[in-house]
Amino acid sequence: MTEIAVPSSSLATEQAAASSPQGLVDRRELAFIAVERTRMPMVVTDPRQRDNPIVLANRAYLETTGYAADEVIGRNPRFMQGAETDHVKILEVRSAVAEEREATIELLNYRKDGSSFWNQLFLSPIHDDDGQLLYFFGSLLDITQRRRAQELEADERRLLREVDHRAKNALALVQGIVRLSRADDPEAYAEAIQGRVDALANAHAILAEGHWRDVPLDRVIHGEVTPLRAQRVQLDGPTVMVPAAQVQPLALLLHELLANAARHGALSSPDGTVSISWHKEAEDSRLIIEVREAGGPPLPADRAPGFGATMMDAIVRRQLHGSAAFDWKPGGLETILTIPTHGAFGQHAG
Repeated sequence: MTEIAVPSSSLATEQAAASSPQGLVDRRELAFIAVERTRMPMVVTDPRQRDNPIVLANRAYLETTGYAADEVIGRNPRFMQGAETDHVKILEVRSAVAEEREATIELLNYRKDGSSFWNQLFLSPIHDDDGQLLYFFGSLLDITQRRRAQELEADERRLLREVDHRAKNALALVQGIVRLSRADDPEAYAEAIQGRVDALANAHAILAEGHWRDVPLDRVIHGEVTPLRAQRVQLDGPTVMVPAAQVQPLALLLHELLANAARHGALSSPDGTVSISWHKEAEDSRLIIEVREAGGPPLPADRAPGFGATMMDAIVRRQLHGSAAFDWKPGGLETILTIPTHGAFGQHAG
């Protein structure tokens, strides 16, 4: 880059030169050269002309935007805006121009080839000695990498908070499993613990597969039905989306119901069946899940109802803030789970 040398002189000489016509020309020429050769993309607009067009654009600006000089001179800089430029930011730019004030605004702009970049725009009005507005000076700074780094950092913080929340929920479920599982038979105890932890792990896999977003309820149910006698389990209900935070508690409840049906209930008999249906009540937006056994063996006289009812009731109340109703009938257990949604679940046409 060519350096511009300025000879040393006395202050009086400089002031005299600056006030002379030639001095003014020299200053303008020097300012033009400085703007043209700086690496900072810059433009100058003329608000005295209709639509405040660009009257000067330096080389760095043209290289950043991909336009040629004759494609930008005479146009308002709004041509850099696009479909995803925030309208609020556009209004901030317009307000700064209308009020003739400085402003620094970050907004999404577009190059000639259609690619976008985050622009930190600095606007500054230029007035004459009488305070009349002559021009607007604008400089651009491509801050795309900085914005991406900030977004990644924000995403990382959100992820860490979410992982912490999910870990605490999972630990609470595991603690409940260990505390509430019957331990009078060590082998049965170990089997029950293993099955319940496997249910949580399966639900975790479903969540990971769906990138920890809402999961269809029937997907959660299938995850617990598949390891069992799936051909004897009937499902019926609309497409209901389950929030990620609710998937593991629901999976554990369904596992408990189906595991009991396989060990002691309808699925332990050759002709026994289980039906699982669900719907949302429109009046108070509650999710109702009904699990009904049919064709199962009679309940032994020495077997007290409540195989895992205590644990299930605790999960429904503490994790899902709902309720569970159990009815042991001759053909098997009938269970109704009621879960208040309060906007937590979404429903689509089934």
